Amino acid sequence: MNHTPPTDKTKNRIGWIFCLVIVCFCIMIGRLFCVQILQADWLQSMALSQWTRSFTVEAERGQIVDRNGKVLAQSASAVTITATPADVVGAETEDATKKEERIREEATSLAGVLELDAGEVYRKITDTSKSSVRLKRQVELEIGDQVKAMKLQGIAVTEDTVRAYPMGAFLTQVIGFCTASGEGQEGLEKSLDELLSGSDGSILAEIDGKSRKMQNGEEEYIAPENGYTVTLTVDSAIQAIMEKAAEEAYNETGAKKVEAIMMNVKTGEILGMVNYPDFDLNSPPRDNLTELSALTRNSCVQDAYEPGSTFKILTTALALEAGVTNVDETFNCKGYEMVDGDKISCWRTGNPHGTETLTEAVANSCNPVFVKLALRIGIDDFYAGLQSFGIGQTPNTDLPGATSGQLIAYKYVKNVDLARMAFGQSVSVSPLQLLTAASAAVNGGELLRAHIVKSVTDQDGTIIEEYGKEVIGTPISEATSQTMRELLENAVENGGGRNAYVAGYRIGGKTGTAQKYVEGKVSSEVHVCSFIGFAPMDDPEIGLLFIVDEPTLRPDYGSTIAAPYARTILEETLKYMGVKPEYESDKEEELANETATVPDVTGYSVADAEATLTRAGLRVMVDGLGEKIAEQLPVSGAEVPAQSLVVLYTEEQVLPDGEEPAAELVEVPDVTGMSLIPANRTLRGSGLKMKIKGSGNAVSQTPEAGEMVESGTTVTVKFE
Repeated sequence: MNHTPPTDKTKNRIGWIFCLVIVCFCIMIGRLFCVQILQADWLQSMALSQWTRSFTVEAERGQIVDRNGKVLAQSASAVTITATPADVVGAETEDATKKEERIREEATSLAGVLELDAGEVYRKITDTSKSSVRLKRQVELEIGDQVKAMKLQGIAVTEDTVRAYPMGAFLTQVIGFCTASGEGQEGLEKSLDELLSGSDGSILAEIDGKSRKMQNGEEEYIAPENGYTVTLTVDSAIQAIMEKAAEEAYNETGAKKVEAIMMNVKTGEILGMVNYPDFDLNSPPRDNLTELSALTRNSCVQDAYEPGSTFKILTTALALEAGVTNVDETFNCKGYEMVDGDKISCWRTGNPHGTETLTEAVANSCNPVFVKLALRIGIDDFYAGLQSFGIGQTPNTDLPGATSGQLIAYKYVKNVDLARMAFGQSVSVSPLQLLTAASAAVNGGELLRAHIVKSVTDQDGTIIEEYGKEVIGTPISEATSQTMRELLENAVENGGGRNAYVAGYRIGGKTGTAQKYVEGKVSSEVHVCSFIGFAPMDDPEIGLLFIVDEPTLRPDYGSTIAAPYARTILEETLKYMGVKPEYESDKEEELANETATVPDVTGYSVADAEATLTRAGLRVMVDGLGEKIAEQLPVSGAEVPAQSLVVLYTEEQVLPDGEEPAAELVEVPDVTGMSLIPANRTLRGSGLKMKIKGSGNAVSQTPEAGEMVESGTTVTVKFE
């Protein structure tokens, strides 16, 4: 059989076919490589997104607690209301008209319970372009139960948390608060957000082609990692003592603001920190951003001021350390001191102190003496000394936003500047900075790191981090520090700090009255009044700085405005700490136990009653708008501790011609948990009177909160 050999044309066709097959094979291999290797992860995630739906499981934010474990911030249980639009819309077989009516009713019902706009709810729950939509989060559990009971199609109630602050308006600017989504927005909530927030978990569930959860589908649960618990160095009992005193100072002196810090001078631990006025952390004034910004600022750390005479503690310590003076050196105050042609006056310029020792000069707070000390030290050593105390430097602290204060640039400093800095002018510090530096002057000479975080623990109680005493430097010696303790104790016993004296307790300290700048000029009308004190002075443990900014009460000196409130804080704190008073004489013990007899002021005018009680050594609170006193508590003749509070009830106002006022019903406010003065103010603000039983904080009231009573009704409040 003859075979015709293939022609060249045939051979070429076969070659082209073979090449085409090879090319197609290569393309197929390349495509397989691309799909299975290069695009595998992407395609798998795309497929996964089409047949699964992921639900976030919120991590529980960690607690913030005080040094004794008292909860200051926590995550309370709440729920989130979500909708699955595909499930809400339902099957296509459902009658369109009935479906529309059902969905409208569902949207209206949900909007009513959740306090949302019905139209917006309808839009969200019918948006089938989304697999899941959130209607509202951080919903109260009771509301969540109502939604569950409605059994609405496609609506789910899932676990959620809301940030809660059990103490309300307490340590406000320090703790801060969170955003609505649970992220730290201010204070420690923000600076420690990484520790507190934790990591969210998730639930991965299978869905069908219409994005509906499969009844028998598989689910994968990834547990959240909850946030750590942060334990603060703050003692809530001491903080409460300080906040009460700050509120009273604010109200009684008409101040712009009040600040206070208490520190353990041996460890640098912050035991309490107050900025007043404040607000309830559970309901920040978010609708007024200007007010919110002002109220959330931690002025104790973030703001600087001219400290005035409290700064003399550092000048004295540096002078003693440099050896340019001693406690027995004699000075002469003529009422002023001339420096570079400038006259620097003593606060007693019209009645000079005359001859005085250094001990007396500290007690007298005599400006000319401190001017001389600073000039003796010299600019170089004075600046170096201040820097060794941390002045002019950003504080090493875990509190956010700490300011460095301000020192005049070294190259521009003149002797007259140095002279003014000696008594706390021409220099600015933050309250925290000053207290930290002054603590080094009495604790043996150690400049410590001021800190407010004591430890960080996980959910099992395992300590992750722990913070203790950290020495930054030693600006003075133990011998100088011992001398400073003696000088400051004498200043309280025999000098300007006398109003901080507590019989039986060894307290030392220094008052300060600083001028402020108004429109760029020093004003003689407004002052910053302060007191810085330590106790017990034989072995100091606590240091307190109490500042009253721009009081309207006169005279506005640190000794008359700030020292009395500092005295209350120190006395109550020492008693709380279990420090027992030790009296050096029978006279001192007698003074500590001094009492007063309450005079009868019924029938007096309000002004005469107040004057009479003040002369008797008592404090006064008036309840009512009448002109004369009808009742008083305690009653006349009662023996009470000196400076006790007497509540005066005024007589009812009589309308002309015996006209009877129309009865007005008011709702009784809740005053439980409040101390006496805030409770009284709250009730008076509602047109009600208060009858007091006991002392301390309110534990019960009659009539109860929420009841409707006639205006002028007396509410009996029990205090413990």
